[in-house]
Amino acid sequence: MTEALIEYGLFFAKTVTLAAAILFVAAALVNLQRRTRESEGMKVTDLKKRLRQAADGLRGALLPKAERKKLAKQRKQEAKAEQDQPRKRVFVLDFRGDIRASATASLREEVNAVLAVAEEGDQVLLRLENAGGLVHEHGLAASQLVRLRERGIPLVAAVDKVAASGGYLMACVADRVIAAPFAIVGSIGVLAQVPNFRRWLDERGISVEQVKAGRYKRTVSMFGEVTDEDRAKLREELEEVHTLFREMVGRYRPSLDLERVATGEYWYGTRALELGLVDEIGTSDDWLLKAVEEADAWKVEWRGHKRFMDKLAAAMEEGGLGLAALLRRN
Repeated sequence: MTEALIEYGLFFAKTVTLAAAILFVAAALVNLQRRTRESEGMKVTDLKKRLRQAADGLRGALLPKAERKKLAKQRKQEAKAEQDQPRKRVFVLDFRGDIRASATASLREEVNAVLAVAEEGDQVLLRLENAGGLVHEHGLAASQLVRLRERGIPLVAAVDKVAASGGYLMACVADRVIAAPFAIVGSIGVLAQVPNFRRWLDERGISVEQVKAGRYKRTVSMFGEVTDEDRAKLREELEEVHTLFREMVGRYRPSLDLERVATGEYWYGTRALELGLVDEIGTSDDWLLKAVEEADAWKVEWRGHKRFMDKLAAAMEEGGLGLAALLRRN
C-alpha cells in the first residue's frame, strides 16, 4: 500500500510539473503574440490631456451634475483657445537603462524626431532611470543627448530613482538635473570584475590554451593565467576610461569639485544637491505638472522591431512571473 501511495505521489508530482510547464509556455506564447501585434513606429501621447482628464475625473466625481456640465463647457472653450494660440512644448522621453543600455536605439529615434520638429521655446524632459553598465553603450546614449544640447534645445534630466555611473554620464549632459530626495546619484568611477577559474581547472587537470598576437590583446581573462603585467595593464585601461568620464562630467558641470565626487561613490538626492551633482530636489511628476501650466507636453516613444528570440525571452520572463504568482495563490 505504501509503495502504491509513493508511486501515485510521484506520478502526481510529474503531472503537476508537466502542467506547470505547459502553462508557462502557453503564457509565454500569448505574451509573445501580444508583443508581435505592437507595430514598429513612433507613439506620441498628449500628457497634458491625460493629466487634465485624470484631475477632471476626480473633480467630476466630487461636483454636482450642473457643475460637471459647466466644467466640461469650460474645458471645450480652453481647448479652442489653445488651438488658436501658439504654445511652448515639452517633449518627454523615458530612458530605463540596463547593463547594455539597450534603450539607446529607441532614444536615437526619439531624439531624431524631436530635432526634426523642435522650435524656439521648446524643451525636453528626460525621465532617467539608469544604474550604469557597459562604457561604450552608455557613452553612445549620452552622445544622443549631447545632440539636443548642441542644437540649443534645453534638456532637463529628472532622476526619480537612480542615475549612477553610466546613468550619471547621461544625466550630466542636461542643462538642469532634478533628483528625488532618495534618488541614487553619482558613482563616477569605472569597474572591471572578472572571475578566474585557472586554479580550479589546474586542480582537475584541465588546461586552457590561450594564443594571442599582440602583447595586450587579452590581459585578465576567466581561464588564462593572470600576471602582474596583465593586472597593471587592465588598471591602466580603467584609469584611462575614468579620465574620459571625469572630463565629460567636467565639461558639462564645470563647477563640480571632481576630486571630491569622482571617487566612485554615490549619494542620495539631498546630498547630491549639496555636492553640485544635481540642481534641484523634486520628482519628474512635480516638474511636469508645473510645466503644463504654460506648455503642452508630448511623450515621444519609439517602438522598435525586436528580434524573435528577444521577444520570446521577454515573453517567457513575464510569463514565468505570472505563473509564479498563480502558483503562489494556489
